[in-house]
Amino acid sequence: MTKIAIYPGTFDPITNGHLDLIKRSAKLFDKVVVGIATSASKQPLFDLDKRVELAKAITADMDNVEIQGFTGLLVDFAKAQKADVLIRGLRAVADFEYEFQLAGMNRHLHPEMETIFLTPAQKYTFISSSLVKDVAFHGGDVSTFLHPVVEQAVAEEMARRR
Repeated sequence: MTKIAIYPGTFDPITNGHLDLIKRSAKLFDKVVVGIATSASKQPLFDLDKRVELAKAITADMDNVEIQGFTGLLVDFAKAQKADVLIRGLRAVADFEYEFQLAGMNRHLHPEMETIFLTPAQKYTFISSSLVKDVAFHGGDVSTFLHPVVEQAVAEEMARRR
């Protein structure tokens, strides 16, 4: 039986912390689908197509990782992918309450699906896409937080917005 996991998020931009969890998840499951949500309410830096493109570029060498954009409920996307596991990242205790609520709602909507929490490597525990965007917007160095392909895209987008 093939074990399929979904790692969902907006990935705006996809960080080295995200990449760490993708790599580690790929070792645990037969297939990992990185589900990139539209999430217009968050006012993303990049549109969905660009976020998918960037994620594909930095995971191209991972045979069992697939990148897909989606809209709507995560559980519906997971069902369509025939996934039985959701992967969620926890950086700090502050993430837990929100993630715990999400896991409960997802369990209510799709009782057969499990949620697994992974913590990033210690060097990535303080990284968030929002923080990276804020630092980049103010001209700070984000090179240690982003794959070079993503760093270049962020720099170009920030220059366009200035």
